[in-house]
Amino acid sequence: MGQVCLNRESTERQYALKDRAESLGWRQYQIKVLDNDLGQSGVHANNREDFKTLVADVFMGKVGAVFALEASRLSRSCTDWHRLLEICALTNTLILDEDGYNPKDFNDQLLLGLKGTMSQAELHFIRARLLGGKINKAKKGELRFPLPVGYSHDDYGRTVLDADEQVREVVALLFKIFKEKGSAYAVAHHFANIKLKFPKRAYGGVWKGKLIWGQLTLSRVLGVLKNPAHAGTYVYGRYHYDKSLSPQGELRVKMLKLPQDDWQVTIQEHHEGYITWDDYLENQKRLEQNQTNGMESLLPEPVREGLALLHGLLVCSYCGHKITVRYQGNGGIQPYYQCSWKRKEGGAGTKDCLSIRCEPIDHDITQRILSVIEPK
Repeated sequence: MGQVCLNRESTERQYALKDRAESLGWRQYQIKVLDNDLGQSGVHANNREDFKTLVADVFMGKVGAVFALEASRLSRSCTDWHRLLEICALTNTLILDEDGYNPKDFNDQLLLGLKGTMSQAELHFIRARLLGGKINKAKKGELRFPLPVGYSHDDYGRTVLDADEQVREVVALLFKIFKEKGSAYAVAHHFANIKLKFPKRAYGGVWKGKLIWGQLTLSRVLGVLKNPAHAGTYVYGRYHYDKSLSPQGELRVKMLKLPQDDWQVTIQEHHEGYITWDDYLENQKRLEQNQTNGMESLLPEPVREGLALLHGLLVCSYCGHKITVRYQGNGGIQPYYQCSWKRKEGGAGTKDCLSIRCEPIDHDITQRILSVIEPK
């Protein structure tokens, strides 16, 4: 988009195509300018509404000629480009850039196809060149990206501890409490009990660069503990981005965390850390040992011991996590279905998603099952 706004020469040349069409005999009311796709990538047609309009109008036989600065840049996808060429050939529609082509002619169609292939290959070369430079800079530890809480960049671009003493102390306290208690939930609970806020630096909008203090949640604790930057280690390539198309044709990007052995760049002692690298590895082992929930925990499990009929079979409609059973009363004889994930995430003072006695639900479910299996 910056290219469109700041470098106007190419844009002016594109709008001048209207004058060329007039010089070739088309009148103003016969000329339609499609410019809503400026600043949009030509790799896919999903978000390019004007390209879709162009293809539709050509297919309906409403177009005599398509004017473009570079014909192949109408689409950098060979699939979309060759589909447009095929339709233009069927409807006898011309394609005009600096030269003129008739897709119905075999030689012109062959040349246009080669231009489209070269345009798509150009994307690969540009991407490879940019990515190669990015990785090379990362290997030197000079590639900059948003830093985690507790760090900032100095005037020379180096990673240093945050200048705010309160920020440094509260981050150091988080690691200290985790070392003592050995649980991320215990850290969040401790901060909530002493009513201590935790900082987060904004990287966009009107709050860009400013510190925002808020309640420390379980996810924030895990984010700090799992970030190797706090161990003084520079890491690039911790995640893999898996791209796919939805049934509606929209591009979806899924971020997958890679194992440590697959990280592209790892530079230890790159900057001053709050903990050592050995402490970081020990924390990861402890977190893994503490983990009792995962994707498998969201699936129904066999009913376990106890008075509750639906133990292990219910999922909370508020947060999507599995509902557990809690026994209260004298001797623990009163069972309750309870989801405490919201309270764990928010710390003290936050209510559970739900807590309800088991008997009414179990009774209704029992009656429903008996009515279904009862012989008729």
